[in-house]
Amino acid sequence: MIIYPAIDLYEGKAVRLFKGDYAQMTVYSDYPPEIAEAFIKAGARRIHTVDLEGAREGSTPNFDTVLAIKKAADAAADLADGSKAFVEIGGGIRDDETVAKYLDAGIDRVILGTAAVNDQAFLKRCISRYGERIAVGIDVRDGFVAVKGWTELSQYGLEEFARMMQETGVKTIICTDISRDGAMRGTNRGLYRQLSEALDIDIVASGGVSTIEDVEALAALGIHGAIIGKAYYTGAIDLAEAVEKGAAK
Repeated sequence: MIIYPAIDLYEGKAVRLFKGDYAQMTVYSDYPPEIAEAFIKAGARRIHTVDLEGAREGSTPNFDTVLAIKKAADAAADLADGSKAFVEIGGGIRDDETVAKYLDAGIDRVILGTAAVNDQAFLKRCISRYGERIAVGIDVRDGFVAVKGWTELSQYGLEEFARMMQETGVKTIICTDISRDGAMRGTNRGLYRQLSEALDIDIVASGGVSTIEDVEALAALGIHGAIIGKAYYTGAIDLAEAVEKGAAK
């Protein structure tokens, strides 16, 4: 299982929200590229980034910061073993121009959320053009898919929408249980078990991965990847250990 340490961005800073609430935000770094370097040095090779302002507004205010993260991560990975880092970005990516802007700049994968729900033609076009460089973020609250930076609920249930994504040709979904995100309550193992049994695509678990036991449990389910956010920043999870435990499964 692949570990994706996360950097959530707001006004160029690395932050974390509590259950998706923008009013409950903690700033962890004024210079996110340093965090990316630390991730690589701990053994991670994939980094998950989210533009929180973009997610809410449908724009790319942290574009330059994302590129700086990619540059710092690549440099650290290259020093380590000659490879490059993998950096993905989600938040506010709702048109062809923005997808191309990120991918042409060297970002490895973009994550569609609101646009995947509201514009199926756009999603299909992106999959046709870019294949596996497109992932879909499925953010869940009360059993329904949330959109616009988690501020609104769509009409789609989780499994219904996930099956739609698989049928559309999406290869990777990143599923976040909003009620667990940033809450340090443990990951929703039942949700990911349900998805892994129902689908035949790569599933990345996000939200509430709080302990090494969570990492081991998700790996045992055969989940493709797990995102670690607040647990890294608070020291609850040692990233190097998490990478090792994930790779063991």
